[in-house]
Amino acid sequence: MAQETQGKIRLATIWLAGCSGCHMSFLDLDEFLIDLAQKVEVVFSPVGSDIKDYPENVDVCLVEGAVANEENLALLRQVRENTKLVIAFGDCAVTTNVTGIRNQKGDQNEILQRGYGELTDEHQWPQQIPGGILPPLLPKVLPISAVVPIDIYLPGCPPSAERIKAAIAPLLEGKLPEMVGREMIKFG
Repeated sequence: MAQETQGKIRLATIWLAGCSGCHMSFLDLDEFLIDLAQKVEVVFSPVGSDIKDYPENVDVCLVEGAVANEENLALLRQVRENTKLVIAFGDCAVTTNVTGIRNQKGDQNEILQRGYGELTDEHQWPQQIPGGILPPLLPKVLPISAVVPIDIYLPGCPPSAERIKAAIAPLLEGKLPEMVGREMIKFG
């Protein structure tokens, strides 16, 4: 499992369309983060590094959030190409969860009009429309398994720190976690 870069696992985390709650729960690992830091090299993460391009030869990646736009889609495909073990990290990644509510409202252009045209200050609209700083939305929000194969599902909104630890700790010993029982696979 572990890439032999100073004997450490090359760990990444990414954040697609979601609220960052899973990453906040990850930071709740508290003192386990110290143990983790001794056994992993964080090679990409919105909360653990300042690297802009997803690297090659990643051992494990925790993927938070659903796939809602073209940027999410491109990053997730890049992650799958360069990562041995991809973990769907939280309910949005597994099912789309709250992010997928958009799917009930119809066309993505109607969503943009409502969200950025009708509900925002008129001065924000010209800067937010596609072609500006907002990546083009996909017609529907997708769970990450609809785009790439997933190795492990870690549900929860967000998954508790205890559940995250139970999923990650075996990986540090070159083992796969047992994702069974309510304490490991309960949604919400």
